[in-house]
Amino acid sequence: MSNNPAVSDHAKGLAITALGVLFLTPDTLLIRLIDIDQWTMIFWRGALMACGLSIYVVVMHKGGTLRAFQRIGWPGLGVGLGYCLSSISFVAAVEHTSVANTLVIVASAPMFAALFSWVFLKERVPVRTMLAMLGTFGGIAIVLGQSLSGGHIMGDLAALGAAASLASAFVLVRLKKAVDMIPAVVLGSVLPALVAYGSGLATPSAVPTESIWLLILMGLIMLPLSFGLITVGPRYIPAPEVGLLLLLETVLGPFWVWLVIGEQVDTTTMIGGGIVILTLALNSAFALRQKSAVEDPGQLSEPQVSEP
Repeated sequence: MSNNPAVSDHAKGLAITALGVLFLTPDTLLIRLIDIDQWTMIFWRGALMACGLSIYVVVMHKGGTLRAFQRIGWPGLGVGLGYCLSSISFVAAVEHTSVANTLVIVASAPMFAALFSWVFLKERVPVRTMLAMLGTFGGIAIVLGQSLSGGHIMGDLAALGAAASLASAFVLVRLKKAVDMIPAVVLGSVLPALVAYGSGLATPSAVPTESIWLLILMGLIMLPLSFGLITVGPRYIPAPEVGLLLLLETVLGPFWVWLVIGEQVDTTTMIGGGIVILTLALNSAFALRQKSAVEDPGQLSEPQVSEP
């Protein structure tokens, strides 16, 4: 067994992040199984997740909890708004299109984040990432084209909104890298609940008895654990590896739904989704290879050219 602390930290990061993603994969299945309307789902999902994440913040910051919320500043408010819009759009997408379509489209969030960083933060984007954007958005165009004739276009557009909103939150997090942004995610969980309840669209009491425990499992346990682990794991492993692990949800999410309730994935979605997953996986793999080359130039035989 290696005594190298770097190897141990890397293994720890992989295990934590993978566990976080695995906790997240049944999310869409539970949304399908819980027999409540869209806005009541948004209310309980947000309220319970806010409770779970608040416990995490209190445990981590103890007497400095209030200060932790103050430190997020205006970027944190933007992160919260991004998570709010993403949460509302995600539930709407699952309700109005297939799980496969939803997860394939939401998987494009890192590409939207790269695009937004390029446009708004003026960050340099590697050529491989630009090519990955084209491949990803091309795959999504195939999925959207199929939905135009299949009647699921509104659900797919909601998924696109979820991806873009989530990406905006990712970009704003970069403005305060040293600050714990979990309090901002708490805010992003509270806001959808307030919108759903304040608009009068949600009926929180109208939850069937058999769905209560599934709601608690999803909102109070599964989602907070998942987001907490996915937030901690990347401290030990590079972003491209995180991206690869997050693709597990895109693959396993539709699988659980097919296994339990028999929801099929149509051929066009498989083609478009395959393009998206392959593109994102290759982009992450090349990024990892480049990172390894920079850290250990001697391990690659061919000369490396730095990307613009």
